[in-house]
Amino acid sequence: MKKHLLIVLVMAFTTAGFAQKAKIQEGDWKNLKGISKFNLVFDYSDLEIPKYKNEDEFLKDKMQKREEKKKGDGERFKKDWFADRADRYEPKFIESFNKRWKNGEVMVDRELSDAEYTMHVHTTFMYAGYNVGVVRQNSKIDAVLTFYKNDNPEKILFQVKYIKAEGNGAFGNDYDSGYRISEAYAKLAKTLAAHLKKKAK
Repeated sequence: MKKHLLIVLVMAFTTAGFAQKAKIQEGDWKNLKGISKFNLVFDYSDLEIPKYKNEDEFLKDKMQKREEKKKGDGERFKKDWFADRADRYEPKFIESFNKRWKNGEVMVDRELSDAEYTMHVHTTFMYAGYNVGVVRQNSKIDAVLTFYKNDNPEKILFQVKYIKAEGNGAFGNDYDSGYRISEAYAKLAKTLAAHLKKKAK
């Protein structure tokens, strides 16, 4: 029984990165052929969070619960919630994507001045997951990626939606929610790079 449980857990960890689905919204992968640099823009507007009407309701609930336990923890949670975007999620996405191209054939970054094209990453859904030792759930994000030329943002070259990019730490070592979510961005970038290599030819 214990052996069977271990196999199930290992399979869950190793397959988490492959659960996400890609749905083309507009254009074709081939429209990105030959583009070597993308300026990144991250967008978290209208973020959907499970069990809450909106992000404001989520923050209010989480802050109140933490404040009741320890004064000041509510504000700290809110500060970290927003800071993690620029400090953890976005760098993880950039690192994960760029390292897939050994010779730098394609690269992404924020404020990439010499890039003629933009990759707009709009996170539409975020689930932090949890880890309480014996029970855990991976984090999950959905994101719509839109590609366009900087001087003509209205003309979309390509748009794709990724559903359920999952994040977790090795061997379940991911007790911090910010870390779990950052790993979901790493998985998203990894899958995107794989699709570009295969389909944007």
